[in-house]
Amino acid sequence: APTVASQPTTAPADPSAITPILVTTVLEVGEQRIAFLLVTSKGLVTTPTAQVTPVYLDGGGSEGPTMEAAFNLWPYGVRGSYSTYANFDRPGRWRLDVQVDNPDGVDQIQIEVEVLEKSPVPALGSIAPLSLTKTLDNQGSIEKLTTDYSPDPDLYRLSIKEAVENPLPSVVVFASPAFCTNAVCGPQVEVLQELKNNFAADANFVHVDFYDNPREIQGDLTKARLSPAVLEWGLPSIEWTFVIDVDGIVSARFEAFATYEEVEQELRQLL
Repeated sequence: APTVASQPTTAPADPSAITPILVTTVLEVGEQRIAFLLVTSKGLVTTPTAQVTPVYLDGGGSEGPTMEAAFNLWPYGVRGSYSTYANFDRPGRWRLDVQVDNPDGVDQIQIEVEVLEKSPVPALGSIAPLSLTKTLDNQGSIEKLTTDYSPDPDLYRLSIKEAVENPLPSVVVFASPAFCTNAVCGPQVEVLQELKNNFAADANFVHVDFYDNPREIQGDLTKARLSPAVLEWGLPSIEWTFVIDVDGIVSARFEAFATYEEVEQELRQLL
């Protein structure tokens, strides 16, 4: 298991204690986005910034540089996460030493993570798989394409292959809106829709439902089949966003929920 900070079902009994919830469980050698939530028995820690120091544990505990992680409030104001980028120079066990200004007491937490030599998920700088995902054109009905209750047809006009091969950058979201239930999952398809509304002429925006048979599984996940593209992209968890440049290279990836501002910043760098 890549993290000791698994999703807690209850807040800690000690009111001053902080429980971290790791958002990014797939980490590999190189520059990686790290995101996490911090929770106390009183609720979410929302201090604007936290300091994160990566420490390599296999062989002496050498420290990397300390980075500042910014707090991003999620839509609807209920949850929020800290995120920053860290450079992991070798695989193995690492610890993230997190310091945050917590008005209720304890302000230091440690999160252990496993950094892989290479993960199955397309890495930054790699070529995006040219998945022939379903579109409105070849399916005819939007209910066959998404579990979203109020889908935007524009997000289902292109397959991933068509988006990656045309001369615009692309934002691709893998998510299943009706089954977004855990602590690190958020309204990612709404973020994609907002990006599309603001950058429609500049980039492609594609939603791929995590499940291949959305119409059959409303309210019953036991019948679910994973979308072939989820398997092609090696995705182990239920919500991912990729920003892909005009050459089909993955320039950013986000595991679990990423805010509009986070994704927009990566897209703007390509425009």
